[in-house]
Amino acid sequence: MTTNYRIERDLFHALTMSQVFEDYVRSDQLYGYAAGLFSNMPSMTIGSLVMRLRRIDTLRMHMPDSKKKKLDDALDKYLQVRTDWLYHFENKIKQEAHSRVDAMKGFFYECSDNIRNCIGIYKPEMMRRTIVQELVREMEILNIRDGELIAKITETDDKLRRVTEKADFQWADILIPAYDEKEFWWLYNSPPNLP
Repeated sequence: MTTNYRIERDLFHALTMSQVFEDYVRSDQLYGYAAGLFSNMPSMTIGSLVMRLRRIDTLRMHMPDSKKKKLDDALDKYLQVRTDWLYHFENKIKQEAHSRVDAMKGFFYECSDNIRNCIGIYKPEMMRRTIVQELVREMEILNIRDGELIAKITETDDKLRRVTEKADFQWADILIPAYDEKEFWWLYNSPPNLP
C-alpha cells in the first residue's frame, strides 16, 4: 500500500494510465488494464487515475521540472478526455463509485465476525474509500447528482466510524498535504489494536 510511497512510482502509474485513458473511458470495462494483463500496475479506473493526478499535483514541489511537465501533460489529457467523452465519463464515474462502496460490505462483515480482524484488512478499505472520495470530488465539479450514492457513502462512513478510532495518519507522511484530515478522516483513523 501507500505506506512506502514513492512519487516516481505514482507518477509512472498516472502517466501510463493517462496514455490509455480515452480508450478506457469509451470502453464498457469498469476495471481496465493500463500496462498489460500481468503487470503490477493498479487497475485502470477513473478513480485510480484522478487520485494519483491530484496527489502528485499537490506534491509537485518534490519533482524536477521535467517530471512536472509530464504531470501537466497527463492532467491536460485527463481533462480533455473528461470534456470530450463526458457522457461516457459520467456513467463510468458513477458505476465505479457504487462498485467501490458496495465492495466495502465484505470488510464490515469480517469486522462484525471478529473485531480483531479489522486491523489486518483495513488498508484496502482506506484506499477504496479514498478513491470514492476522489470520484465524489469529480462529480461535484461536474455537477453530477447521485442521491443513492451519497446515502451509501453516509451509511458506509457511519459503519467505518464504529469500527475505527483516532490514530496517526495511516499512509506515508509525505502525503499528508494531499489529504485534509476533515475530508479524508478515515486516513487518520484505524481499527483498535486490541491485545
